[in-house]
Amino acid sequence: MDISLEHFYARLAAIGLIIVLGFILGKIKLISTDTNKQLVNLLLTVFMPASLFSAFPGVYSEEYTQLFFYGLGGGVVVMILLVLLSRLIFMKGLYKGELRFESQFALIFNNATFLGYPIVVNTFGESGIIAYCGFIVAFNVALFSYGIYLFERKLTPKLLGRVLTNPNIIAVVLGMIFYLAGVSLPSFLTDAVSYVGSATTPLSIICIGFMLSKAEFSKLIRRWRLMLTAIIQLFVGPVVTYLALIFLRFPDEVVAVCTLIQTLPTATSLGLFATKYGGNEIESSELVAISTIFSAGTMPLMVMLLLG
Repeated sequence: MDISLEHFYARLAAIGLIIVLGFILGKIKLISTDTNKQLVNLLLTVFMPASLFSAFPGVYSEEYTQLFFYGLGGGVVVMILLVLLSRLIFMKGLYKGELRFESQFALIFNNATFLGYPIVVNTFGESGIIAYCGFIVAFNVALFSYGIYLFERKLTPKLLGRVLTNPNIIAVVLGMIFYLAGVSLPSFLTDAVSYVGSATTPLSIICIGFMLSKAEFSKLIRRWRLMLTAIIQLFVGPVVTYLALIFLRFPDEVVAVCTLIQTLPTATSLGLFATKYGGNEIESSELVAISTIFSAGTMPLMVMLLLG
């Protein structure tokens, strides 16, 4: 499944303009740090779950059902491979322990939620979103279990609780159940959920722009170790994903969606997790900023080489 580069660049340019809007709003202080945190919480608990739930078509389709489970399987394969690679690349002996676990997190978990959804929906449409819904289940299970484990370095019953109660996973599971059972909500409920979910794309991209408005670019240039980590993440992720899924003969749509997702920058949740679970908050946030800036150049390049 080849991507129309002209269409992709047009959509990417539109997303870039919204990022610039978020950047400006942050610079002129129309959005504060507290406001951004509230927006992030709303996105993760309300808007994104609504968009994922409403992504499933109203009429059962064998093709879409297969795409969902292929997307789920592709997500499992990608998560396992990236976990293994992260431990190999950022091992204690090579990385000297400095930001080792933050770097592992950065390689495994990219911005599949905030940037992934709008890019996939604008590039592939309905069929791409179905595969994305399957992928995001595997991604969120790994994020709220192994992602937290990287910072806490211990397994606790709370980890399982966070996975089972994650609104995004619940939304996808409910959406799939309703879809397979042929259950249709009343039109006013369907419309309400769809309207709420439609806010996901602009709000999530504005949050990315706000985050960049807080980055001190003069200091980032001197963070060579962070830049190296960002470059590894932006090149290793998509190449490994593409080769692995092609080798395992996944459908072209799933290969394209999963590969495109892996071209995205490091997850903004890295900074949030570092703050909450005792990591290096400042350098984690700087790593997210560097990866996001670099991705403006690497993402079109990787899409052209692998999918164009």
